[in-house]
Amino acid sequence: MSYDADLIVDRRRMRRKLTFWRVSATVLAVAAVLGLAVLATPSARRALTGGDAIARITIEGLITSNADRVQALERLGRSSAKAVIIHVNSPGGTTAGSEQLYDALTRLKAKKPLVVVVDGLCASGAYITALAADHIVAQSTSLVGSIGVLVQFPNVGDLLKTIGVKVEEVKSSPLKAAPNGFEPTSPDARAALDDIVKDSYAWFKDLVKGRRSMDDPMLEKVTDGRVFTGRQAVGLKLIDELGDETAALAWLATEKKISADTPVRDYQLAPRFSDMSFLKLAASTVLEAVGLDGLAQRLSASGTVQAVDRLGLEGLLALWQPAGTN
Repeated sequence: MSYDADLIVDRRRMRRKLTFWRVSATVLAVAAVLGLAVLATPSARRALTGGDAIARITIEGLITSNADRVQALERLGRSSAKAVIIHVNSPGGTTAGSEQLYDALTRLKAKKPLVVVVDGLCASGAYITALAADHIVAQSTSLVGSIGVLVQFPNVGDLLKTIGVKVEEVKSSPLKAAPNGFEPTSPDARAALDDIVKDSYAWFKDLVKGRRSMDDPMLEKVTDGRVFTGRQAVGLKLIDELGDETAALAWLATEKKISADTPVRDYQLAPRFSDMSFLKLAASTVLEAVGLDGLAQRLSASGTVQAVDRLGLEGLLALWQPAGTN
């Protein structure tokens, strides 16, 4: 009996040790897979170094504050990249996020020639981003502009009355947390918001005037909130020429003396796991091997683009939203 008991204890001890080493091996394997992303994937290496080439960056979707993006641009500024071409296709976003991106690109421009190519849409906050460039190129049918600022908030007061819900509150002053969406906006609260919008709008207009060297009559013409086609934008000084990446490369060759033979390479502002197919498959395999099938499936199904709900944007918006998209 004593022998059997000792045998059971030994088996349990061995099982615990085996479990420990299995878990340790799994952790090391996953760490190795992630580490190889930098060493084994060309796009990942270029994302860190920029390479001895022209870096191509894509900015699309809603623009919000993003510290990782700022750090990536700072790394690009320290790289051996000869210049930067930024492809923009965005309706804008928050004013704070757009200003942050503009500032980061301005610092980058101090180190590398920078050209913006408008692929389809460069509106509002996205145009703030484009203003950082040395040169702006857009296609004839691209949409550019929507220079303005807005603040939006839903008011569900009537709905709450219908369903019999009343929101009670105690606040330190009338304008604290106003407007709140649960009651009609007071004249004072609306006036306070109006002051904020006008101040940010004045900042936006001054930025356009300074960066695009506009006189006051031209500035008033382009800052009424509308968008313009690329063909219109050239005459209004919102962009510099019509074209695509080829035009941007020609400008870099002519004005910045960068050889036309210099390769153009994609630079990821945030390394995307889905670009690393082999490594992604290896990680999924390791996770399945240790019984984490659910996590492996989520990793396999993960995409590169995350949708941002416009209603979740906080603060002032520099955003173009055509009728019917509210």
